[in-house]
Amino acid sequence: MGACPACAKDVPAEFAFCPFCGANQTPAAPSREVRKVVTVLFCDITGSTELGERLDPEALRLLLARYFERMKSIVESHGGTVEKFIGDAVMAVFGVPVVHEDDALRALRAAWEMTQVFPELGIEGRIGVMTGEVVTGTEERLATGDAVNVAARLEQAAAPGEVLLGEETLALARDAVEVEAVEPLALKGKADPVAAYRLLAVGGGEGFARRSDAPMVGRETELRRLRDAFDQAIRGRSCQLFTILGTAGVGKSRLSAEFLGEVEHATVVRGRCLPYGEGITYWPVVEVVKQLGPVELDDAARQAVDGLLGTASASASELAWGFRKLLEAAAGERPLVCVFDDIHWGEETFLDLVEHIADLSREAPILLLCLARPELLDRRPTWAGGKLNATAVLLEPLGDDDTERLIGSLGELDEPLRSRIRDAAEGNPLYVEQMVALVHDSGDAEVVVPPTIQALLAARIDQLDPAERGVLEVGSVEGRLFHRGAVQALAPKEEVAPRLSALVRKELVRPDKPQIPGDDAFRFRHLLIRDAAYDALPKTARADLHARFAGWLEEHGRDLVELDEILGYHLEQAARYHAELGQPDEELAARARDRLAAAGGRAMLRLDPGAAAGILERAVLLLPPNGYDANLELDLVSALFFGGRPGEIEARVTSLEERAAEAGDRATQLRARLNGEIARAYVDAGLAIDHLERFAQEALPELEAIGDPLALYDAWNALVLVAHSRLHSAEKLAAAERAVGYAKQAGDQHRVQLVLPYLVNARYYGPTPAAEALAWIEEQEAAGVHHPAFDAHAAQFLAMLGRFEEARATHERDNARFEQFGAGVPLAINCIIRMEIELMAGDFESSYEWGLRGCDLMEAMGHMSWLSTMSAELGNVLCELGRYDEAASRAAQSRELGADDDVATQMYWREVQAKVLVERGETESAERLAREAVELARQTDNINGQADALFDLGRVLAGAGQHEDADRAFREAVALFGQKGNVAMAERVQALL
Repeated sequence: MGACPACAKDVPAEFAFCPFCGANQTPAAPSREVRKVVTVLFCDITGSTELGERLDPEALRLLLARYFERMKSIVESHGGTVEKFIGDAVMAVFGVPVVHEDDALRALRAAWEMTQVFPELGIEGRIGVMTGEVVTGTEERLATGDAVNVAARLEQAAAPGEVLLGEETLALARDAVEVEAVEPLALKGKADPVAAYRLLAVGGGEGFARRSDAPMVGRETELRRLRDAFDQAIRGRSCQLFTILGTAGVGKSRLSAEFLGEVEHATVVRGRCLPYGEGITYWPVVEVVKQLGPVELDDAARQAVDGLLGTASASASELAWGFRKLLEAAAGERPLVCVFDDIHWGEETFLDLVEHIADLSREAPILLLCLARPELLDRRPTWAGGKLNATAVLLEPLGDDDTERLIGSLGELDEPLRSRIRDAAEGNPLYVEQMVALVHDSGDAEVVVPPTIQALLAARIDQLDPAERGVLEVGSVEGRLFHRGAVQALAPKEEVAPRLSALVRKELVRPDKPQIPGDDAFRFRHLLIRDAAYDALPKTARADLHARFAGWLEEHGRDLVELDEILGYHLEQAARYHAELGQPDEELAARARDRLAAAGGRAMLRLDPGAAAGILERAVLLLPPNGYDANLELDLVSALFFGGRPGEIEARVTSLEERAAEAGDRATQLRARLNGEIARAYVDAGLAIDHLERFAQEALPELEAIGDPLALYDAWNALVLVAHSRLHSAEKLAAAERAVGYAKQAGDQHRVQLVLPYLVNARYYGPTPAAEALAWIEEQEAAGVHHPAFDAHAAQFLAMLGRFEEARATHERDNARFEQFGAGVPLAINCIIRMEIELMAGDFESSYEWGLRGCDLMEAMGHMSWLSTMSAELGNVLCELGRYDEAASRAAQSRELGADDDVATQMYWREVQAKVLVERGETESAERLAREAVELARQTDNINGQADALFDLGRVLAGAGQHEDADRAFREAVALFGQKGNVAMAERVQALL
């Protein structure tokens, strides 16, 4: 004889399943550590010293024995476990050995009952209750964790006869208890005051209330079938058994409430099965009997019904017969709807009773409406099977549209928040309601999983057969989708296939398409189920399983495109848990780092710097204390730069430089400085490019002596950017080719890709004719050399040649990639490229929209150097639209942000301001600025830029009435546009001659 772990009733040793609640009685595997959220209760006698002085030692011993026995009895009657007695204190845990969704409420009910018993025992006591995550399954004690310490401190802070509970406990039982807040407590061992509440009363409801004002959505088909069953009961004067199955919160109660709200001219009675407590076998039946009130019955039936009420004796079969007669008699006057809720908690005798009524009731319109979780079918696989008068429906999660309707009915939320709730809830109405309520209560627009939902899921998993739970936990290590082969490899002694089939039947997982050929895959029904299963694993087990899964995946997942990223994640998790447990594994961390570095490099190659930065940051965190990896950390710097987070670069390069200096690594010191100077040149407003050039030139001889090709790559890359800022395209091309050469020498394809844009960019801004540059791009593509920047500049060359539809199509194809990844700097630059294309095409409105977006993106990222140039270019478009005041603002911003030796910026803001001034009649100032722009342009080899400056000078001169000089400027502009092959602009200027 032993106690059932689920309902605490005594079960004969030969029973495999509890005859009361159906829980599996198979001895669990040898005790293993698990993490779970439990509720801890501490109870202590106050004034025990005075008792000792007042009472004889034997009397005191007898009193304490009665006290301990009563406290233990109360705890166990509510499903808790007494861990130990400490002096005159009692420590109890609710959630060990099995978690229940209402453990917090059970603990508070036990605490309240204890306070009622204190007077009859002749003592005064105080109680503390706290909920939190602990480790259980250790040999030393039931639970270890902060919740145990806080519960003890709350008990010590309570007054005689008082129950103090923590905020975490209140969150799980809020709607079933009455409390009042006390001043936050300064508890020993806690850095901050702890919120606490005084328990005033405990009700009989659940720990959380469902909203009754939310509409029912997405259940029209099930509601129609329920109506049909009721109509059939009335038409045929028959008993119909209708069972609604579904996981917690999926809408069983809401569907039944919608139906019952429509029912007219019928008697409706309800009974609910309880998860624990004395006398629960017939609890729901007794509730129904009491609601029906006096009903005329013959003597035999009346005696059987009295047996249910405890006023007479009767066998189980007699009780079932009498209850059936009662329902038939009640339905003789008007149709009867008898609702039994939570029948998955019903005891076998009760379930037999329900099926007895369904099988034998005649000539009475009765609808037996039963609500249950899918676990019912584990205990009763044939529930309602073979009955012509029985219907069962399984409620699936709501679709996205229905979920959106439900969210909308619960209050005003902005779209990003609605989307996060929709994604997190995954179609479960209860989850939606709880998440929306938590958002409203917190006021911080954060979507987190409410503790009530966490408790529901943890209880559901903890009550599984131990083998099934183990398979589920192992599967959770792989993720939302997991493979049978991986589970079998990680649990080699387990029969995995039948366990997975059982989990499918229980609606915890479902079959899915495998990512590993020749294997079977399963997906958790809800991400939160996966999280609950994973959270139950202790960190030691997580570390081991992640590392072992990585080994399995290396062998079986070689064809996965994301193999590096997936392996990096699992190795990273294993290394992180080892570190948290004070057992760092440097070899594991290095393997994780290498995989994440490769994944981050690939993200940069596909122009997804945002993702690359996130992956590479994780890799950097795996470096040993004071260690460094120059390539990895500078890859991260590059990802931050292009991903729109340049403000974070300074601290990183400074740190790398300091660690390299301490290690005597001069090459890495210089590389860190070079990359820092590059970032400053683009981020800091007004920072001269001369400084970057001087430092790169001074570093080159030293780096050549060292002979580090990647350090030389960094130096030449810096000189690429210097030449780019001065619009010296030939120098830029030469520097870019040197940088590519060093990257190839180092075998670093990632850095080769980073420089490729400059090879085409130099041809765009330099003297290379458009058709020739376009042909060069095609040659590169044919040779297998490709970069998205090739497409972007190809679109510009096509626009120069007047092939605007091809240009737009090429740009849109390229831009879709940037939009997909939200690719920071590349996306902003691509917007400006489209602005230039539309400007050449003469669609100034579209040009403005694209340019404005590009400027906004660049400003948001903090790239002020780029913004200084782009803002002036947008001002040029505004002039074409006749919006001269706005153009003047853009010119002023460009002038303020631009460095003195940033030729493009200095040239462009002058051109814009000149056109603004001539429009205002300030012709002398306008001409001066326009001629300054032309002189700046002549210092470059940017033919397009020279032609644009002359074009704008001509328009300024024409506005000043100097038509012959204007004509000369226009003709020179046409010639230069022609030299570049810019047909579109040449024709536009030609029209002004």
